Amino acid sequence: MNDPIANNLNAVGLNRRRFLQKAGIGFGALGLAGLLNDQSPLLAAAPKSLNPMAPKHPHFKGKAKHVIHIFLNGGSSHLDTFDPKPLLQKNHGKKLPRTNLRTERKTGAAFASPFKFKKYGQSGIDISELFAPLGPYADDLCVVRSMHANVPNHEPSLMLMNCGTDQLVRPSFGSWVTYGLGTENQNLPGFVAMCPGGYPIKSTQNWQSAFLPGVYQGTYIDSRHRSVEKLIANIRPHGLQYREQRKQLDLVQELNRRHANARGGDSELEARIQSYELAYRMQMEASDAFDINREPERIRNWYGNSVQARQILMARRLVERGVRFVQLWHGAGQPWDNHDDIRVRHRALAKECASAVAALIGDLKQRGLLDETLVILGGEFGRTPTVELPKKGANAGKINGRDHNHWGFTYVLAGGGVKPGTIHGATDDFGFQAVQDRVHVHDLQATIMQLLGFDHTKLTYRYAGRDFRLTDVHGHVVHNLIA
Repeated sequence: MNDPIANNLNAVGLNRRRFLQKAGIGFGALGLAGLLNDQSPLLAAAPKSLNPMAPKHPHFKGKAKHVIHIFLNGGSSHLDTFDPKPLLQKNHGKKLPRTNLRTERKTGAAFASPFKFKKYGQSGIDISELFAPLGPYADDLCVVRSMHANVPNHEPSLMLMNCGTDQLVRPSFGSWVTYGLGTENQNLPGFVAMCPGGYPIKSTQNWQSAFLPGVYQGTYIDSRHRSVEKLIANIRPHGLQYREQRKQLDLVQELNRRHANARGGDSELEARIQSYELAYRMQMEASDAFDINREPERIRNWYGNSVQARQILMARRLVERGVRFVQLWHGAGQPWDNHDDIRVRHRALAKECASAVAALIGDLKQRGLLDETLVILGGEFGRTPTVELPKKGANAGKINGRDHNHWGFTYVLAGGGVKPGTIHGATDDFGFQAVQDRVHVHDLQATIMQLLGFDHTKLTYRYAGRDFRLTDVHGHVVHNLIA
């Protein structure tokens, strides 16, 4: 059969399928034009550049531009840090009144805190001896004592705190922030996750981009290392000068672009292209950003010399250079998960980070960065006011630790537009359950998004036929936390 249309298509090197593919591009352009004309708040953070990491405007002017989340991995005890309970001290060793709360394990009598508390600043915020270095900055702190989560297990609670859901695969908090804001420094990742000694529980899911483009995923750094070469693999080109390496990369990127253009765009391929380019640029700038030896000796001494102190100082250097979101894990595993020996273990852990957290707040403050940098301190849940009964493995037959507690715990915020010198909410007389001005994890996330300039209900990404957001269908902004 003589088909003139088919003959003409073949003459220019197109078959029917190729023709329809090419022609369909026009319909996509029409759809894009309509999308760009939509003035709804949903698109307020839409990129103005082909570069997905280019700086973007939020829905409204935010108070914070950067976030540093110091993650007390495993669940620190609010009762031994920022939420003193005199009645718990008075009833030490006694059975507490009956409660309808259930804990993950069978627990025993009341367990008084082995640490002393003191009021600091004009605000009179209570801080235990573990975090006494924060005392001089008490009037910069916003202490949320009424946090609560969904379940008392590490894995789902980590996912809830970091990704907004405790079961399904969802983008992490840092990925949402970089998706919405981009980054101010194109030579460094917009989102950095540092965890010394390997991955925490749930591994890279804690900083995953999930269905968001891969370019928004957190960049993992094993911060136990001191040298930049060990902190970041292949940071120095071996056997090549930078000019020759640039020529090689340009060739690879050209081939990748042709491959991507022939397939109408692919988010995973685009993420790979961007990662190659970022890796090259990082060789130039990361060497400086992660090298704390370039800091004056007095600054390094101020933070301290522990692994935690070094990575907290790195975090300040990163946000100073425009990185949006830095998450600092207190070690792989669950170091704050002290089912036994809480007196010894919590003291040792706080010694590793308390002075550095105080130095971070003071350092940001004197550099004029605290107002635009939100510092967050806390883990996935708190711990029970009762002692955990001995059992095999978990607490080795000892009666000196606490079980998991998602019913009530504490988060500490500073800078970034939060109301300073504030204590928000309360747990009951024994610290078991949040009872006053309760703040769910989704509420905290919604509030942080508000501080960054976003309506958390409208920063969304369409996937699998529906619009997703960090807080899912939950979350209320806690306006009392905002200055």
